Amino acid sequence: MKRLNLPVLAVCFAFVAISTNMKAQADSNTSAHDITISIPEVALVDIEPTASKNLTMGFTVPTEAGLPIVPASTNNTLWLNYSSIKSVADVTRTISVQLGAVIQGVDIKVTAAGATGGAGGGLLGNPASQLTLTATPQTIISGIGSAYTGDGASNGHNLSYSVVSATGVNYQNLSATATSTATVTYTISDN
Repeated sequence: MKRLNLPVLAVCFAFVAISTNMKAQADSNTSAHDITISIPEVALVDIEPTASKNLTMGFTVPTEAGLPIVPASTNNTLWLNYSSIKSVADVTRTISVQLGAVIQGVDIKVTAAGATGGAGGGLLGNPASQLTLTATPQTIISGIGSAYTGDGASNGHNLSYSVVSATGVNYQNLSATATSTATVTYTISDN
């Protein structure tokens, strides 16, 4: 009977050895897996500081008869911030600016400085020269890629606003009002 147990033990040992060998062949010295990355398209624009982004600008009475009204000083307290992740189809984006309503006899001008602040990164846009705002959108920043300016005042593009009264014959378009409001809208969009 002792002979009978020996072959059974040998068969069991062979089965265990084959099973262990098969398991060892499935693993190697490297292993891999996939990570799926999703990057959203982003197009956000903001004027900072948000608490005081509404400006009051106007004109004062001249000090001498025969002179025109005197415009307020340039206001450069606002900053244009944006975040952009461009689509594959569009290489760059632009930011346009327009007035909701034109005030007769008054030109509102805006200049955007180059991006500053150091809190941003990526392909920041290039500002246009001074614009006289109209009801038609005009490009104020062009060439924006995937970028961010940083948030808040002192980040992004500093905006300088000035108001100018009509001159010459167009001066007749001015009318005294308690106040007139012109809404300025900035829009970021694909080219």
